[in-house]
Amino acid sequence: MSSHHPDPKLNQRNVLGTALASCCFDPITGYYRNGFCHTGPQDIGQHTVCAKMTSEFLSFSAKTGNDLITPVPEFGFPGLKPGDYWCICALRWLDALDHDMAPKIKLEACHESLLELVDMETLNKYAL
Repeated sequence: MSSHHPDPKLNQRNVLGTALASCCFDPITGYYRNGFCHTGPQDIGQHTVCAKMTSEFLSFSAKTGNDLITPVPEFGFPGLKPGDYWCICALRWLDALDHDMAPKIKLEACHESLLELVDMETLNKYAL
């Protein structure tokens, strides 16, 4: 008998209540670097928002202490440019929202835990 446990990431849902869709494979995103905005106990930052990068958001993020533009090869981070999709931290997106800098998001790829922080009406306004 195999003691293999099913991967908990496989059953994760999106904010629409359906199976979590992929966010991006090029660049390969996600806390687990599997192309999905899966989350788990290790993901302290809750990288649950699949967002389409804009120059405004990238600049805002860099100014507030999270440089997403500069590559960090040792962490497998390619550096992002406008038009790239990336799983960003839920609180980073909410901070950007407060400053009218929030990028558009791919709802079917945003993890359902985001609903604990923001309502569906707001998410719909930013849906791609």
